[in-house]
Amino acid sequence: MARVVVLSGAGLSAQSGISTFRDSNGLWENYDLKIVCDASSMYKNKDITIEFYDKRREDIKDKLPNHAHNVLAKLKKQYPNDIALITQNVDDLFEKVGLNDTEVIHLHGYLPQIRCLNEQCSNIKDIGYNKQNTYNNGTCELCGNTMRPNIVFFGEMAPRYEELNTHIQDCQMLVVIGTSGNVIGVNTLANFVDISILNNLEPSEAIYDELFTKVLYDKTTNVIDEIALDIKRFLND
Repeated sequence: MARVVVLSGAGLSAQSGISTFRDSNGLWENYDLKIVCDASSMYKNKDITIEFYDKRREDIKDKLPNHAHNVLAKLKKQYPNDIALITQNVDDLFEKVGLNDTEVIHLHGYLPQIRCLNEQCSNIKDIGYNKQNTYNNGTCELCGNTMRPNIVFFGEMAPRYEELNTHIQDCQMLVVIGTSGNVIGVNTLANFVDISILNNLEPSEAIYDELFTKVLYDKTTNVIDEIALDIKRFLND
């Protein structure tokens, strides 16, 4: 298992121009999240849910990785077995800097993909930035069921959390970047490790920063080189 876990959230991608659901403007403001982001959305509000994720997919098409994505990707390539890159983001900015699905763990799914609504079916397709219904009219070619965005809706189980838990139990250094702590309890995670770094734009009521070895309240692009140096020093020690 990796010695270092880097857990990133929406704050990382926000610096590339991707809005978060807590933003007061843009795509998220035009939809009721209870309608398009709930576990029942594909059953109760199928058309508008598909429309919403089609627009989200289109929105990330022209977004470019920022300096932090590049630095973290280089670290992963340099220390492939010692660093686990785990993200709550569903965008493809890490993939745009050359990482593949074995090098980055998307806890909440991956927006360019759709999968079969039938949980017993394993069909997953990468449609890039296209609309969902451009793939086989939105129907699974294996079982004939409806396809859905391959993301975790509110109220659904997130199966890749098991991988996060496994890595945390064995790692020695935790780096938390751009997350409010409202979804994943980073306070608890920090208690599992010897060294921890917190980087957010500003304090969060959900995070007790006194639990972290180092706290950096700044844009990630401004401090990622310092964080990378800390990681390298730890791994080379």
